[in-house]
Amino acid sequence: MFRYVLIFGLMVYGLIHLLGFSKAFSYGNVSQLTSNIAKPVGLIWAATAILFTAAAVLLLLKKDGWWMLGLTAAVVSQVLIVSVWQDAKFGTLPNLIILVAALLGYSDWRFENRYQTDVHAGLERISATDTDLLTEADIRHLPPLVQNYLRYVGVLNKPKVKDYHIGFEGQMREKGKDWFTFQSEQYNFADVPTRLFFMKGKLFGVTVPGYHAYKNGTATMQIKLFGLLPIVDAKGKELTKAETVTLLNDMCLLAPATLIDRRIQWEPIDDSSVKAIFTNNSITVSAILYFNAKGQLTNFVSDDRYAIADMKQYRFSTPITEYRSFNGFNLASYGEAVWHYPDGAFSYGQFHLKKVEYNCRV
Repeated sequence: MFRYVLIFGLMVYGLIHLLGFSKAFSYGNVSQLTSNIAKPVGLIWAATAILFTAAAVLLLLKKDGWWMLGLTAAVVSQVLIVSVWQDAKFGTLPNLIILVAALLGYSDWRFENRYQTDVHAGLERISATDTDLLTEADIRHLPPLVQNYLRYVGVLNKPKVKDYHIGFEGQMREKGKDWFTFQSEQYNFADVPTRLFFMKGKLFGVTVPGYHAYKNGTATMQIKLFGLLPIVDAKGKELTKAETVTLLNDMCLLAPATLIDRRIQWEPIDDSSVKAIFTNNSITVSAILYFNAKGQLTNFVSDDRYAIADMKQYRFSTPITEYRSFNGFNLASYGEAVWHYPDGAFSYGQFHLKKVEYNCRV
């Protein structure tokens, strides 16, 4: 709601600045401004109106750069107001409001820019590597259930996956609290196991960004209101182990071609399940993968993940109920994230897969 109010305010306030332009060029009777305004200054009034309008359009289009134009427009506007202070001094209040909103926009942008910087570094590194095709020879060491899954997904005779870009929409919640909607994007890199997950959640109508970074064998998680005020700032061995499980989950559900990774050891269990044991940077986690007769992965269950809220270890699962085709690959399109607490199972996340890109480049 605040976003739309701000958009409307920017557009209306921008149009008001055309009064200075009209006064300078004697277009109509502008009684609101009693001071004379030179024509060059009148052009600055018009340019300021354009800046406010352009900022409103960018904000309407959800472009993060809107704050640059809004901040510039507010500063220039205030200088103009000072030059005709007696007539326009009340414009100081909207300029202050826009200035604060623009600074908050800058904080959001700066916070997300950390994610973008990490992504760019990963893409630059991976761009130097060659990609060959994934063949039957590459999957021979895998259990038959996993081989069948890879055939079902459709990864054979296609380029091996070096990195992947994912987009989600869905809902999340904490125990005892209401659902909130979110959108997320992430980049994962297979050469040096990396998971960069950036989420924008909606709480009480306010966008709250969060950044989960798993790189160089360690994990951090930050959630900041307006990208400025810390809500969550987590790190440590428990979080790193939890994110190692999450990375393995991503590999299984979102990039099955990466399951040829020799860091994964396999133990067949029965005719519908296998155990995957993944080691990275001296941390080892495991999960049991369940498959149906179609070859689809239907669930991922691990006892090695910590719940960040209380840093305790509970069973974690991601049951999958829908598959669809993404760019020629049959992938899980809807699943849930479930904690199995002592008092019962609790679904805390609902994920709708919206976008998948493999082997991205700078």
